[in-house]
Amino acid sequence: MQYGQFCPIAKATEILGEKWTILIVRELVMGGRRFSDMQRGLGDISPALLAARLKSLEEQGLVVRRKPPGRRSYEYWPTEACRQLTPVLLALGEWGLQYARHTVLDSDLDVELLMLYLERSIDPSQLAGGHGVIRFRFHDLGRQRDWWLLVKDGRIDLCITDPGHDVDVYFQCTLRTMHDVWMGDRSFREAIRTGDLVAEGEPALLRTIESWLRPSIFAGAPRAPLPASPR
Repeated sequence: MQYGQFCPIAKATEILGEKWTILIVRELVMGGRRFSDMQRGLGDISPALLAARLKSLEEQGLVVRRKPPGRRSYEYWPTEACRQLTPVLLALGEWGLQYARHTVLDSDLDVELLMLYLERSIDPSQLAGGHGVIRFRFHDLGRQRDWWLLVKDGRIDLCITDPGHDVDVYFQCTLRTMHDVWMGDRSFREAIRTGDLVAEGEPALLRTIESWLRPSIFAGAPRAPLPASPR
């Protein structure tokens, strides 16, 4: 994609303006390293298109591809040029909260993407002994209602079947409620008080949810009021 302009915005867009590219950069700066990790965060992208976009970013100097010792698959690491896009991504996300939040439909709420973000938001250092089991049940889903985050030795694993360990904290709500709470549109306390979120488990963990389950980086960002629903 070439615009034929010397404007630096045009030149940057020649690199970043293709479909999926800015979201691939998002995954890289958020810690996605393996091809499969990025596929989880991107959802509907085809493997062939993801491979092509990563190759293009490598050619542009935004990504370094490396094969760790003893592994067959590659890892993808952001270069300094890629990391310098972090404030751009933050500004873009804040703009989206101000001017595009009203376009988030129920069909946009992807449980796998939300669980990936919740997995990334767990701080093992804030859990006693650095381990624990957190269970989520989304009672509005027709299938795969139950999800577990297993924290052990600083590692966090997402499970879709019962890992067979005692649950330390159990959340039950709709997918929309957990999205709103994690994004910062609502607080855990308010959602629990209204009954939209049921939280059970160890009292010490329930009192400090936001210390070990960190909210979105956009939780404190300003938001434009949502338009009133038509009567």
